[in-house]
Amino acid sequence: MGKARFDWSALRSEPQTGGAGPQPPSTRAVIGEKEEGVSKPAWERPLGAPIPLRVNDLKQYAYCPRIVFYQYTMPVGRVATFKMEHGKRIEPRLEQLESRRALRRYGLGEGTRRFQVWLRSERLQLSGRLDLVIMTPEARYPGDFKETLGPVYHNLRVQLCAYALLLEDAYGRPVPIGFIYRVPRNDVVTVEITDALRAETLAALSAIADMIRRAIR
Repeated sequence: MGKARFDWSALRSEPQTGGAGPQPPSTRAVIGEKEEGVSKPAWERPLGAPIPLRVNDLKQYAYCPRIVFYQYTMPVGRVATFKMEHGKRIEPRLEQLESRRALRRYGLGEGTRRFQVWLRSERLQLSGRLDLVIMTPEARYPGDFKETLGPVYHNLRVQLCAYALLLEDAYGRPVPIGFIYRVPRNDVVTVEITDALRAETLAALSAIADMIRRAIR
C-alpha cells in the first residue's frame, strides 16, 4: 500500500475562516514567567495525540501556511533574526519605560502591568510568551511589542487574538481589546477582539493541527 498523500490544498495562502466560536474560560491554563518544559516534536507524539502549538504559529499561518507546515514537518535549526535579537536587547529598557507611562495612552484609567508572561492552555493546546498584560478588576488586556514601522497587518491581529484567548483561559476575565505597541514609532494601535476575529483564530488553530496530523500520519 502506498504512502498516504498530503492534501496540499490545506496550504492555501489565505487564513481559514469559520469554525467554532469562543469557548468559556478554562481553569486549566497555566500562567508563568517563562516556558517550562519542552513538548515532544509532532512526529514523536502518539497517533491521535493533541498537537501543541505556539502563538507565533498563528501569526505565521495567517501570513503563509507553508511556513508553519515546513517548520513542523521538515524542521531545521531556528535562526534568530535581527528583529528578534534586537528585541531581546531592548526588552529591559522598554519594560522600564512602559512601567512609568500612564495608562491613558491605552484608554484605561487604572490597572496593573505584568511583563513577559508565559501562558499555556491545555484546552486550546496553545502557548506563548506575552510582552505585556494590563490587568483591571473587570478585564485583561494583552500588549504585544513590535519592531516595525509598517502597518498592523492582519496576521498580527490574529496573533494578538490568540493571546487574548489564552488570557481568558488563564484569568477567567473578558478581553475586549488588545494593543500593539510599535516600538520605532512609539505609538499604540488598539485592536478590537471581535467575535469574527476569535472565530477566525480558533479555526486557524484547528486547521494547523489538522494540517500537521495529515502530514505526519
